[in-house]
Amino acid sequence: VESRYIIVRLVAGSGAEPAQRVDVLEELKLGESFSGVLQVRGFHNQSRAFLFQDSWRNVRASAAVAEGLLQKLRGRIEFTLLLTLKQERLNSGVILSIHHSEQRFLELESSAPRNEIRLHYHTQDQRPHTEVFPYRLADDRWHKISVGVSSSHIVLHVDCSRIYERVVDTPAMDIPALSSVWLGQRNAAHGFYKGIMQDVQLVLMPQGHISQCPDLNRTCPTCNDFHGLVQKIMELQDLLAKTSSKLARAEEKMKSLDGCYCEKTCSLDGEVYREGDAWIDGCRNCTCSNGTVKCEAVYCPPLLCAPDTAPTYMPGACCKECQLDDPPCPELNCPELEQISLTDRCCKVCRGHDFCAEGSSQICVENSECVNLEAGACCSCKDGFRSLRDDSAYCQDIDECAEGKHYCRENTVCVNTPGSFMCICHTGYIRIDDYSCTEHDECVTGQHDCDENALCFNTVGGHSCSCKPGFVGNGTVCRALCDGLCQNGGSCISPDTCICQQGFTGKRCETDIDECLDGFVECDSRATCVNLPGWYHCECRDGYHDNGMFSANGESCEDIDECEMERHSCANDTVCFNMDGSYDCRCPHGKNCSGDCVHDNKVKHNSQIWVLDSDRCSVCSCQNGLVMCRRMVCDCDNPTADLFCCPECDPRISSQCLHQNGVLTYSSGDSWVENCQQCQCLRGEVDCWPISCPPVQDCEFTAIPEGECCPRCVTNPCQANTISNDITKTCTDEHGISRFSGSTWTKHGTECILCQCKNGHVCCSVDPLCL
Repeated sequence: VESRYIIVRLVAGSGAEPAQRVDVLEELKLGESFSGVLQVRGFHNQSRAFLFQDSWRNVRASAAVAEGLLQKLRGRIEFTLLLTLKQERLNSGVILSIHHSEQRFLELESSAPRNEIRLHYHTQDQRPHTEVFPYRLADDRWHKISVGVSSSHIVLHVDCSRIYERVVDTPAMDIPALSSVWLGQRNAAHGFYKGIMQDVQLVLMPQGHISQCPDLNRTCPTCNDFHGLVQKIMELQDLLAKTSSKLARAEEKMKSLDGCYCEKTCSLDGEVYREGDAWIDGCRNCTCSNGTVKCEAVYCPPLLCAPDTAPTYMPGACCKECQLDDPPCPELNCPELEQISLTDRCCKVCRGHDFCAEGSSQICVENSECVNLEAGACCSCKDGFRSLRDDSAYCQDIDECAEGKHYCRENTVCVNTPGSFMCICHTGYIRIDDYSCTEHDECVTGQHDCDENALCFNTVGGHSCSCKPGFVGNGTVCRALCDGLCQNGGSCISPDTCICQQGFTGKRCETDIDECLDGFVECDSRATCVNLPGWYHCECRDGYHDNGMFSANGESCEDIDECEMERHSCANDTVCFNMDGSYDCRCPHGKNCSGDCVHDNKVKHNSQIWVLDSDRCSVCSCQNGLVMCRRMVCDCDNPTADLFCCPECDPRISSQCLHQNGVLTYSSGDSWVENCQQCQCLRGEVDCWPISCPPVQDCEFTAIPEGECCPRCVTNPCQANTISNDITKTCTDEHGISRFSGSTWTKHGTECILCQCKNGHVCCSVDPLCL
């Protein structure tokens, strides 16, 4: 990506500005109105957190709060979800869910049975998508979580270490109205999170994780909104081309009219009048003078009416006439309290009476509309017209051009139209907008949008761009051509030359740099380096644990005192000595040590077997002074099986799960498939994860057949809903403009036909939402 397209955003060390940060806990007022949620002490001594405990809670934002939060999130392509949590072991629950009906627009889920973090969202082409990150959060320990979305990039930080960075289908935050916002659950029946949460925030900007971990090295901001910018430029080009074409045709017609000889006559409503003719048009006296129609309102003399008559406008008359009072009053079908008296008639009417419907609208004749009032009806002139008489029944067009009430600027001439006006460019001038024109050559003056690696060609009404040899694109954006493309986010900066992102190397950026193996990383002696795709992090060695400061190089790792914490397996006649990262069992001087063990301050004899007090599902044994523990094996045929440890053996109704449709029920341990997801019932909780599809090898175009979950190869690119976009394979639209693979545009001359470039193939279809 050229440097002139890189948008640099600096994030202050203390985090984002308040206007760019949404405190979800504060918005929901969590501690005030939700049962099943208890305020407890947080990660830091004086911080506030909330314990989510029962399965009957309804932590859902009100309609007003939800709409306010979603309004800030709609249309965003860069945002970060931050939180600190301590999730119970074996729990599978939803942390935050924004959904409408069955459509999940943003949902973060943590599954202990599968050791996964899942992010559910909708893509730009309205497909549901789930991104799965293998990681165990449900370990009853505090963790800091950051999920950053930047166009097609998703970055996951855990405890201030970058664990995953992936290129995915771009999420679409086109969240409809009346969508739901839930915290700690998907809805009132499924996905209950169990544990503690605090500091749940949405940061509406990239690199939001820095506000959670200010000591992390700041990396360059992403420019993944570049593709969105290119798409908007293409849409504007398409709109400009269509508008310029229409204006060019209008100006050609004006040129032909300029050369015509016109007799000094006047034309009005299809009638032609000669110079000096006079006539009555409605309630106006009109004359033809020098080819222009001039009309004045008819003069109405004062009217004196007899006592039993009143002045009234009659149909077809321009002036009021004396008319007898109204006939006997009709019966009303509304209560007396709803009956009102009128000043211009003797009979009462019901409140809300439709005077326009009873015939009052017929008096609003020319360019006028009937408007109901509390005690009658009146006429109102349409926009761009003014009244000819005091009741606004007759209205005439306002000549904005003659009266100077227009906005036409330089190089244009104002032309009056009924109710409005339009600005026409002078001959030889090019339109800038609806009100001004120019004759400048954009290519000469530099007022063009061609790429620095493109050639500019001036045209009537604008200009066109064409990439130079060795570069590809649509002219406004030109990229150097690299054979084989640049992988892992690398950028092609010149022909056959890739610049790799941090953490990758190779001619095509195809090789991940193993920072641990190459010696680029110096972790503390108490930590070990773990290589990740494009990154790394320092993880505490066995015998050490993090002290909660989460230092990037492992300096926060400290020794575990197994002797003091009684996490050793020394026999009862031996003494435990703590060592750096380990411990040692030593015999007292002058004694012989047996094979017995000491566990939880209790002596366990050699070969003795017992169940752990802290974990009833684990069985331990003493073997020659060493304690060996393992998970209990479940046998559902055994009537004494522990149902807590073996949920698949639980026949109780309380352990059953409700299907997503709210009708079917499943027993604990049952599995089923729903919406291309594998689901399982455990202890009354439902956990679902995406079905694993086999990879489709050597396939350019794929499609998912109706009723199936996995993609298949297709030969017709227009039938494909998933492709590997190759920017070297561009398309040419009806204007001759080159389009990148994956870009979309509206076909010229239509409003409802959308076209897309799929690796050199133009595929068009009717947009049903446009019809």
